[in-house]
Amino acid sequence: MSEPFSIVAAGDSAVVVRFDERVDPVVNTRAVSLAAGLAAEQLGGVRDVVPAFCSVTVYFDPLTTDASRLMDCLQRLATEDVSAASATGALIDIPVCYGGDLGPDLLALAAFARLPELEVVQLHAAVTYHVFMIGFTPGFPYLGIVDDRIAMPRRQTPRTRVPAGSVGIAGRQTGIYPTDPAGTRVRGV
Repeated sequence: MSEPFSIVAAGDSAVVVRFDERVDPVVNTRAVSLAAGLAAEQLGGVRDVVPAFCSVTVYFDPLTTDASRLMDCLQRLATEDVSAASATGALIDIPVCYGGDLGPDLLALAAFARLPELEVVQLHAAVTYHVFMIGFTPGFPYLGIVDDRIAMPRRQTPRTRVPAGSVGIAGRQTGIYPTDPAGTRVRGV
């Protein structure tokens, strides 16, 4: 039995399929599977299919899209069993430097976790992270799930700059900055 979902209009040329709103690989697999399934359908007028953590936004041309067929397809795909779906894509090893000038928040993270810095590093590095989505800034991967012991909340005051290549933790997520965006509220490890 599949979990509940909803389909809501986002203007006259987009709909959003929403699953349970949580950072969860199972929910994310449903969103990614729906997006892939819809792309494979090649429905006329569908312009873009954008999966996220727990939703899929479908952009379409309202003048050329068979709305009834699109909705039927979304209903069918949203209820498909994805329990057998496996992760696809490459496994990528990312070298990370922890602490010092390259990881200015490691000491604060260790204090938050009440753990030695080395144990924080080991906990962060021990996980094979799932890429939930790409966003915020082009190429930024939202990764998870971080060990609860080091799931430190976002910074109260955003940094004015985070150097490209930095790895940050914000709650149950971690991510890698591909560029130098301003105004971020994560912890650099």
